[in-house]
Amino acid sequence: MKSPASEPSRNTLGLTDSLTNRLSPSLALTLTAAWLLSACASTPTPPDWQANAFASLNSATQTYLSGNTRVATFEFDRARTEIARTGRPELMARAELLRCAAQVASLNMAPCAGYLALATDAATAEQAYARFMAGDWVGLDPAQLPVHYQGLLTELQKPAPTTPPASHLGQITDPLARLIAASLLLKKELITPIDIGLAIDSASKQGWSRPLLAWLGVQLQWAQRKQDGAEVARIQRRMDLMAPRPVSAGASP
Repeated sequence: MKSPASEPSRNTLGLTDSLTNRLSPSLALTLTAAWLLSACASTPTPPDWQANAFASLNSATQTYLSGNTRVATFEFDRARTEIARTGRPELMARAELLRCAAQVASLNMAPCAGYLALATDAATAEQAYARFMAGDWVGLDPAQLPVHYQGLLTELQKPAPTTPPASHLGQITDPLARLIAASLLLKKELITPIDIGLAIDSASKQGWSRPLLAWLGVQLQWAQRKQDGAEVARIQRRMDLMAPRPVSAGASP
């Protein structure tokens, strides 16, 4: 067994850097799924359930963010089936948190029911992350969170400055982590116009239509309150462009 000093460095919720380097850097929180692969890292070839669960969780996250609820639900159910084969509720708790992370990023702030049913068996890292996503930040140790959020939580736990910052999200570069943080700031009424713009840009660059529409809606409300007709029209054009279009009668099947 390796000593703590010789352990590889970890990020997100405990994922080793070697796994991180093999996956898309634009989906840092979907790397939580890859943590499942480390559960039996001592074996030469991971069991089928690990590879299958990772593939399904990754697909579920991406398809959900892209707006395809049906496929996302199907893929997550497949992942649950694979993880259930292990009889390990702590692994299922990780998967449920991944699902909730995508929902929070899309401004779906409903309680994470799937995780809550498993919270008793969840590890310390999952419990801290669940508290963070629920907005329960009082007494929460930033060091227990994924690295993306440690600076943000440390900043917000300090006494409020006389002049609020123009942005809280500049230090978070990962798009999904940024969207999650932005959603939590909105929930706590700490969001700024610059942060709304950063959330929109993050979703747009990834082609994540679900959170993009949600955040455009937030920006639209701000513009309407300011009675900025030109800005309202600009945002509405973006939203209209994303609306489903009827198939033309002469289109090929």
